[in-house]
Amino acid sequence: MALKAVHVSDVPHLDQVPDNALLEICPNRVSKGVELGGNAFRASKFLVIGHRGNGMNMLQSSDRRMRAIKENSILSFNAASKFPIDFVEFDVQVTKDNFPVIFHDDFILSINNGTVFEKRITELSLPEFLYYGPQNDSQEGNCLLRKTHDGKIVNWNVETDDRLCTLEEAFQKVESSLGFNIELKFDDHIVYDHSYLTSVLQAILQVVFENAKERPIIFSTFLPDAALLVRKLQATYPVFFLTNGGTELYHDVRRNSLEEALKLCLEGGLQGIVSEVRGIFRNPGTVKKIRESELSLLTYGKLNNVAEAVYMQHLMGIEGVIVDLVQEMTEALADLITSTKVIGTGEEGKEEGSEGNEGKVKAEGDIKPQFSERELSFLLKLIPELIEL
Repeated sequence: MALKAVHVSDVPHLDQVPDNALLEICPNRVSKGVELGGNAFRASKFLVIGHRGNGMNMLQSSDRRMRAIKENSILSFNAASKFPIDFVEFDVQVTKDNFPVIFHDDFILSINNGTVFEKRITELSLPEFLYYGPQNDSQEGNCLLRKTHDGKIVNWNVETDDRLCTLEEAFQKVESSLGFNIELKFDDHIVYDHSYLTSVLQAILQVVFENAKERPIIFSTFLPDAALLVRKLQATYPVFFLTNGGTELYHDVRRNSLEEALKLCLEGGLQGIVSEVRGIFRNPGTVKKIRESELSLLTYGKLNNVAEAVYMQHLMGIEGVIVDLVQEMTEALADLITSTKVIGTGEEGKEEGSEGNEGKVKAEGDIKPQFSERELSFLLKLIPELIEL
């Protein structure tokens, strides 16, 4: 494991990168489907992004798929890469000795002699962090626990476990054509000063610039100041603002609606918004406003594990979704989005422009049904009545 200490002073000229560097990205998956011109990030295909890799862990869920592979792990990222997705999304924090690591929760929990210990990720050193959970050798690491949404503490048991990992390891060990949606993770209950944010973001950026090569990268964060700052520190990769879209309220009003998210992006030169999908379905008219502002729009949330809800977003002009059930959603979307039809030539059973190919069909990818504006408007008005918000 080749790791190098990162210091703020080691990051050279992060504000002097090319404005259109993303145009040089050319992996097999998304190079022809993503463009960055000026401030606009545009995907010419509907993007599917694996949430924390192959899907987040819900340890108390009755659905085994939510406990199949350890989230935010190398195994999970590479498992997701076997399906036709474009990015994996994961959470990055920085340890006290300046190493970017991949972990979702603000705190890590373990048990010793019957007592549960809770430690903040950013207060651990890298060796301390990596000593939780499975180890590379036969040595047994600290038991890894997790607090569920209802406050219960349970063993973090999954069917296929894996070590905790660093951001650098992800670049080195994950399929190189798979894009990374790097969520810059901060605690909602802490007010961060500018110098701390700068130090953390530069530590992350150094690893990205040293290792990304041709891999597509998107930065995203719920913290408005972090979104604005990472945009100022670099112009190579697009920055998206994460929002609950008004489904939850926060002290910082910039986080409380899609309208505020749109305002923040326009004022800060960000490239797009990642919204909780319920916020979009509650206020579908904002999709047009966002796209008219030359911003991209992605969504996340449990409804993105329902194929029909995802397909409706495709019809609405949303550019991509973050999903947990990677295999199921990619298969369902292939059926829904890709359609085939027989094109008549005046002779039944022949394809247009061909000779003697009876019954042959011509595949047309990414075809949308021809709804009138009135019909689509009716569907959008109907959604909030059909879905429990």
